[in-house]
Amino acid sequence: MLKNFFGVLLTVCTLIFGSAVCSATQVVIFHTNDMHARIQDTDDGGKSIGLAQMAAAVKTIKEKNPATLWLDAGDTFHGLPVITMSKGENIVPILNEAGYDAMTAGNHDFNYGSKQLEKLVKGLNFPLLDANVVYKKGGKLLFTPYKIFELDGVKIGVFGLSTPECAYKTNPEGVKTIKFLNPVDTANKMIKILRPQCDVLIALMHMGVDASSEYTSERIARETEGIDIIIDGHSHTTFFDGELVNETLIAQTGCYEHYLGRVTLEVEDNKITYKKAELLDAEEVKAIAPEPDKKVLEILDKANAEAEKILSTVVGKSDRELKAETVFVRRNESELGNLTADAFRWATKSDIAIANAGGLRTGLPEGKITKRDVLAIFPFGDIVKVAEIQGSTIREMLEHSVEFYPSSFGGFLNVSGITFTYDSTLPPKQRVTEILINGKPLDEEKYYTIATIDFQFVGGDGYDMLKGLHMIGQFNTVDEIFAEYLDKVGMKNIKVGRITRLPKE
Repeated sequence: MLKNFFGVLLTVCTLIFGSAVCSATQVVIFHTNDMHARIQDTDDGGKSIGLAQMAAAVKTIKEKNPATLWLDAGDTFHGLPVITMSKGENIVPILNEAGYDAMTAGNHDFNYGSKQLEKLVKGLNFPLLDANVVYKKGGKLLFTPYKIFELDGVKIGVFGLSTPECAYKTNPEGVKTIKFLNPVDTANKMIKILRPQCDVLIALMHMGVDASSEYTSERIARETEGIDIIIDGHSHTTFFDGELVNETLIAQTGCYEHYLGRVTLEVEDNKITYKKAELLDAEEVKAIAPEPDKKVLEILDKANAEAEKILSTVVGKSDRELKAETVFVRRNESELGNLTADAFRWATKSDIAIANAGGLRTGLPEGKITKRDVLAIFPFGDIVKVAEIQGSTIREMLEHSVEFYPSSFGGFLNVSGITFTYDSTLPPKQRVTEILINGKPLDEEKYYTIATIDFQFVGGDGYDMLKGLHMIGQFNTVDEIFAEYLDKVGMKNIKVGRITRLPKE
């Protein structure tokens, strides 16, 4: 339900002062995060609100209240095929028309490489703010670090931060010329610059609150002083009422446009006297603006029409639905992960293969499978390669796969040609007990062949032990290999059971 804050505020002022005169100003911050190109109301099984609907609501409020901003916390340019096919270029005019005021970069915004992201940013009508991303050579910032908005007499400073995990939670080859500075140190630097100039200070960051992350938005809130609001992303956390840490209100919407975030502030005499975070669902957004933004829809329709002919091509058949809920597949072996790893090993004739859970972006439907379906699962355009690997490195690799359990980890591995057991009660890096390679005990001195994506071979997901392996082959992209395997081999022998976790639940 749309809350008439102005009406309430006017009533309070009248009661206190005997007139409708009040110096307080309402500031509204709308926000999104981790859209992953889910910008239509049909996306994510119809759970997404849709950017056209959100844009209509935000524009309606902006017409009534000039002290309104719309911010995005990253992982925006990459995700579904309709956007990834253009390397993010066709979402730029959509974001411009929607009316965003600023965004920051998430790890997946670097999926096309830092140079492509720089190109995309040049097409935006609003800034991408990032204060901790610099070139390795010379240390120059890639993007604008901050912006001060003056709205209805209130000065609002906004600075951006990207998680240092971008260095390995996108393809490391794509970010090899840049580095990600310590976000706590950078935040303190931004506070020193902006706090004296601003009534409201907002940190717009793609940091998250995952326990497996070294830097989180909560840590930044604890180790700094002076940030009023953190608009966060990365961990796909749904904060319905926000989270207050050290007087800093942290807001995050979850992911995939399931909610539109709204933070409401009351500023009086250059100080915040009230702040509240909330999430608006589809019905509440429609209550603000019943009809979606027509101009945004027009641009979306054009993008869909251009992609439809290619995406609708049938490439295989699925015997049954294979689900890939993020929280599940990043902690557990999955049938879709096994199918993917089997496809890699089949195509390359390698001894073993691995498929990271973070590469499974959605499930496989039942029935005829189109290129759109496959690209939705594997949108990154990764190449499958084969290398030689020593048995001792295989053990190290598997230890890294399970070291964060029970926390979800995008680097959790599905395997083919391998069965292994691990004890989750043992210390990290000492959990894997038994490893079999095609039914035989692992020989730690022997060299095997391993197939996986280039992302993993350059240290993605923290697999540094796979960097520098001797490459012996390069094959097609993941989506092409998966589609061919599904068409020619099908879904044989993919039931879980290759990984045994102790103690058994």
